[in-house]
Amino acid sequence: MRLMYPLLSSFILTLVMAPAVGAESDFVLNELCPPSFEKMDDGRCELRNLYQLYDSLQGVGVGGTQTALPAHRDGFTPQQIDLGRYLFFDPALSADGSISCASCHHPDKGFSDGRARSVGIGGHEAQRSAPTLWNVAFLKRLFWDARAESLEEQAKGPLFHPHEMGNSEAQLAQTLNDNPVYAALFRQAFPEARDTIELPQVYTALTAFQTSLISLNSRYDQYAHGYHAALNAQEIEGMNVFRSFVARCAECHTPPLFTNQQIAVIGTPEPDGRALDIGAESTFDAAKLKGGFRVPSLRNIAQTAPYMHSGGFETLRDTVEFYTKGRGHAVPEGVDMQLHWHIWEPNLTDYELDRLVDFLGTLTDETFKPQIPQRVPSGLTPIDHLPDTTVAETKKTVKGESS
Repeated sequence: MRLMYPLLSSFILTLVMAPAVGAESDFVLNELCPPSFEKMDDGRCELRNLYQLYDSLQGVGVGGTQTALPAHRDGFTPQQIDLGRYLFFDPALSADGSISCASCHHPDKGFSDGRARSVGIGGHEAQRSAPTLWNVAFLKRLFWDARAESLEEQAKGPLFHPHEMGNSEAQLAQTLNDNPVYAALFRQAFPEARDTIELPQVYTALTAFQTSLISLNSRYDQYAHGYHAALNAQEIEGMNVFRSFVARCAECHTPPLFTNQQIAVIGTPEPDGRALDIGAESTFDAAKLKGGFRVPSLRNIAQTAPYMHSGGFETLRDTVEFYTKGRGHAVPEGVDMQLHWHIWEPNLTDYELDRLVDFLGTLTDETFKPQIPQRVPSGLTPIDHLPDTTVAETKKTVKGESS
């Protein structure tokens, strides 16, 4: 029975995905670059933003309000970006056609999923929450534990993890190559490639779409570029607390990306009953990184509750309060954890914590949120809704997930 399940799943998926005759002509990839991108003479899309007018100390992309962003990925064609959009929302990329990339990274949830920990194929609950995908074009490392160095490498994690999308390289390639709509779309996006769809093309298209998810026009950005009326008095107070050497928020969540892209050990608590997640210690085989995680960007942070790697805090107020409760107060007894030196006891007042939350709300910008396709080439229903946030107690919690 176990041997028959993958074969039966693949057979059912093939039947469901059978496109209507002539359906190839119904899908034509966009020839225009997404907003905030300029189409170059060679047909590639290059990012344009006001931060490119500024310099950055040593070119690292961190600093004050008018500082250049770090290096980023771009240079994909409009067709590759649009093909990636269809793939991103198509459940056909999962083993049984039940979930898509958007199931855990939904545009209406800040490209997260509103869960403490994501849920994959068969209802399996992952160990960590789904990080946002906004501005991933600027990130040097992906996943909470920083184990992937490119979006192409990252894509393989959820696609082929047995408890996330549960697919295999062979089945994914067959699914796409058996679909004449996708065959036509891949020819549009990769005109110089051979007729057979290759998996690196899939990774490239998904990367192209994700690098188009740009959020750089928040009220904070308008303030940073000189329009000081964009923030009210309380939000400016919160920004000053954020940037102060007392709170030290900006030391790790450094503007303009609001992350220094480093790994930080801050001693966040695990939810009740859950074992310690060692995080980046596993990635780098370094005991000093026990409990360390990649510093996330705070852009659109108000849209991505709950917070931290395991969704331990329901609100931003709870999250900022964690940092003022005392250095190491949540580290389990007997665990040797080398906390980041910026984690100390700032003793912020309730008023200051409230102003911090006010400021974090100014980092929201979903101006260029992409359109969810009404149809996808597989013929399956696009994942354009959030999955049920209730997970049966009988479902397993899985280690080694891809978030």
